[in-house]
Amino acid sequence: MSPRKKTTVDLVIPVYNEAGVVAQTHARIRAAVDALPYVLAFLYVDDGSSDTTLEDLRAIAASDARVRVLSLSRNFGHQAALSAGLDASRADAVVSLDGDGQHPPEMIGQMLDLIAQGYDIVQGQRAEDAQLGRFKKWTSGTFYKILNAVSGTRVLPGAADFRAMSRRAVDALKVMPEYHRFLRGMVSWIGFKSAILPYHQEERKAGVSKYSLGKMVRLASDAVFSFSLMPLYIGLSAGVGFIGLAILQLLWVAYLWLTNQSEQIVPGWSSLMAVLLIASGIVMILLGFVGVYVGYIFQEVKRRPIYLIKEDSGGDK
Repeated sequence: MSPRKKTTVDLVIPVYNEAGVVAQTHARIRAAVDALPYVLAFLYVDDGSSDTTLEDLRAIAASDARVRVLSLSRNFGHQAALSAGLDASRADAVVSLDGDGQHPPEMIGQMLDLIAQGYDIVQGQRAEDAQLGRFKKWTSGTFYKILNAVSGTRVLPGAADFRAMSRRAVDALKVMPEYHRFLRGMVSWIGFKSAILPYHQEERKAGVSKYSLGKMVRLASDAVFSFSLMPLYIGLSAGVGFIGLAILQLLWVAYLWLTNQSEQIVPGWSSLMAVLLIASGIVMILLGFVGVYVGYIFQEVKRRPIYLIKEDSGGDK
């Protein structure tokens, strides 16, 4: 009787301009996972770095035969780079984590134990941390409240792209080819059996965060407009409300005329301008929402790839 085949696990790690950091991260991940009873492989995705990150990854791959490096042709963004790694993976289970050292690799063993127990998704949840600024905490909390209020898919507050997934969960994600990707919402949407593991996000060992305010706003926009039609309903409701106010105004004027109190009807420039500005504002907001959705549709129907790979080196392809 042949011995039971060991479970294969791919560690998918997107990186961008992490020169001097990625080698430290790899050493720490190895120290955390080398003793685990799995056949492990490391799949690094360089998201078009402009520093020496790619050279660092090549050096890591030369010293560790389990390391495979995908280099994208340009900076497509974190979600696209993560998608590239998931698409390239063929293992029984996949663990995704960032290459900046803020996701604790020491938890990977716990995650894989839960996958072995029958969970398809083990989601890392960032616990509230004193090192996060007030603005970051407020914006993060507000974002998840709004998203969960307007979307039919609940996304766990504090969820990060630090998670383990079974092969069938990864395959389910791969048949969702949308261009604007918010993987936290997509993972929640597929609805497979999930477990949650809280963790404390650590400080960076070096370098700076690549998620600028602009990138966070774009990610939030992708999340809201990809998972909800609520913005359109908000604009529609505002328009209906304004029409209701206009009807009330007409009924009031008619009442004054019918009761011979027409002297109380005093035409006013300020009230007219207020009505026009409110109506114009509602129309412009609604048109803006429609324009965003049309723009998303335009980018989807072009069917351009989410990413392009210019180099695939190292590892067992």
